[in-house]
Amino acid sequence: MKKKTLILFSFLCLVWLGYSCNDSDDDDAAGDDMVMSHEKMLERGAYLVATSGCNDCHTPKMMTAQGPAPDMSRMLSGHPAGDSLAPYDKNMIGPWVLFSSGLTACVGPWGVSYAANLTPSESGLKNWTEEQFLNCIKNGWYAGMENGRPLMPPMPWQEIKNMTDDDLKSIFAYLQTIPAVDNVVPAYEPPMGM
Repeated sequence: MKKKTLILFSFLCLVWLGYSCNDSDDDDAAGDDMVMSHEKMLERGAYLVATSGCNDCHTPKMMTAQGPAPDMSRMLSGHPAGDSLAPYDKNMIGPWVLFSSGLTACVGPWGVSYAANLTPSESGLKNWTEEQFLNCIKNGWYAGMENGRPLMPPMPWQEIKNMTDDDLKSIFAYLQTIPAVDNVVPAYEPPMGM
């Protein structure tokens, strides 16, 4: 009797183990094909923006006791339109790269680049399509336009382009929900002589 019970128990364990393995494979396969809900997409986008350093350059700073901190009342609004750059020695450019005190503008051998307004305002991403955003990040084209100029440093699009399409779509969806800040960012300035 003990032998029959042991055989039956062993058989049931094998059936359960086989079912468990097949069940988890089905869940994984179904998970790959599942579409993320809009709410989950926004949560994912918020997480990626917060952890990918977007505020480092695209949010103006305010001085605090701990040094410059993002001014979240102007979150992701880019280089402030009224902020001019301090004079700098143009002979330093090349061996050095200079940032504005708010970290929203950068001067280097490529010229002067200003962090873009990523809010859903007329002066930001309001009129952008998801396709433009993906083209901008994945291919390094300003405003996602292939015949336009390339994105300029220090925008790390070469790394960000490695995110999945779902991640980039989540970021774009999230950016469409943040407060719109009207801020016309200065145009890129090529280096002298170009």
